[in-house]
Amino acid sequence: MITRAHHLFLLISTILRLSASTFAIGVNYGTLGNDLPPPSQVANFLKTQTIIDSIKIFDSNPDIIRAFANTGITVTISAGNGEIPALANLNNARKWVAVNVSPFHPRTKIKRICVGNEIMASANKAWISNLVPAMWSVHNALLLAGIKDIQVTTPHSLGILSISEPPSAAKFRRGYDRVIFVPMLRFLRQTRSPFMVNPYPYFGYSPQMANYALFKRNQGVRDRFTGITYRNMYDAMLDAVHSAMKKLGYGDVDIVVGETGWPSVCDPGQPACSFQNAAWFNGNLVRRERQRRGTPLMPNRRFETYIFALFNENLKPGPTAEKNFGLFRPDFRPVYDIGIMRNRQLPASGRRRSVRPRVGGSVAPKPTGKRWCVPKSGASAQALQANIDYACSQGVDCRPIQTGGLCFDPNNVWSHASFVMNSFYRTHGARDFACDFSKTGLLTPFDPSRGTCKYI
Repeated sequence: MITRAHHLFLLISTILRLSASTFAIGVNYGTLGNDLPPPSQVANFLKTQTIIDSIKIFDSNPDIIRAFANTGITVTISAGNGEIPALANLNNARKWVAVNVSPFHPRTKIKRICVGNEIMASANKAWISNLVPAMWSVHNALLLAGIKDIQVTTPHSLGILSISEPPSAAKFRRGYDRVIFVPMLRFLRQTRSPFMVNPYPYFGYSPQMANYALFKRNQGVRDRFTGITYRNMYDAMLDAVHSAMKKLGYGDVDIVVGETGWPSVCDPGQPACSFQNAAWFNGNLVRRERQRRGTPLMPNRRFETYIFALFNENLKPGPTAEKNFGLFRPDFRPVYDIGIMRNRQLPASGRRRSVRPRVGGSVAPKPTGKRWCVPKSGASAQALQANIDYACSQGVDCRPIQTGGLCFDPNNVWSHASFVMNSFYRTHGARDFACDFSKTGLLTPFDPSRGTCKYI
């Protein structure tokens, strides 16, 4: 009788655990922009218009935390890197929890607290040495506040690995493995919190490995120690992290993907970036989540995943790519379609369906045998204006892009150049050379036509 009851208990526990792990998709909600909508509108949009069920923010902005109250969307908040030394003290950690967590929880479903962000890459000795003590202090401060359902972790770049290829040979950086990662992983195991990593195949992109980085068909890369052939870089990255954890005796600790994504626009000369590549990569992330796929070394694992990022952020420092990781524009228009809108979901079955990119701000129809000439992503506004001036001087009818014309809206140089360059391409027999435009033209099977603006 006891044995049957025990088996029944295990069965029920397993069912509850599986049902609790059926995530949709998470997203990083950054705010480095001067044109972003208010948090209340963001929360309502995500709740009513998308399948996104969790967000991660890079601070503890009370306006954002408050906006997601009673939405059912879980929130991961963060303590800043500079706060880590102080948070190693329990009294300071209790004050931090009293200000940033207790006033909002549980109305806002704060799921997790990230102590810092990619600290091991900072080379700041005070932050690194106090990281694990700060994680313990924040955890204990939560318990003292009567909060037992919030996890504590910290995100890592894959720079924490000294060896990452092949995946089975991966190791943590020497000097940090025993001093930092063993105590950290012990904390995570004891508190049932995940190890958070930020794998970005985008940063490992090369023209030769493009398909491997983008989830496209390729010959794969064989791990000579296990005999496993990896068909995509993303799986290889996750298995490398798992191998490093397992070598320290902590392969059972869960892994959460805190950030991953692909930019849609880059500076000139960077072939990795395009709307098509971003749509394909992020669309496959969504498809993997819906299909509940693991990796070769972790076939039964499910990875809670946060795509970077929710919006394009025009004030982010660095190269153009950093400003263009967003899934949405500030007016909530999708940058491209990856199946996260409630009325345009990707199928959960194993059937493959191509993710149609957005061209010029609208969803392109299914490809046909015909091709259209459009500007390459990353082409400068100056170059595109020169293309317009040249094509119009060569007899192309440019009246449709003039004020009041059928193709005047949207009134921007990319859209106008797209129409004019395609017209030039058609009037020159639709030959490949007619879409060169000093290497700024691109032939695509997707019709850029939108509304009353019909491309020939």
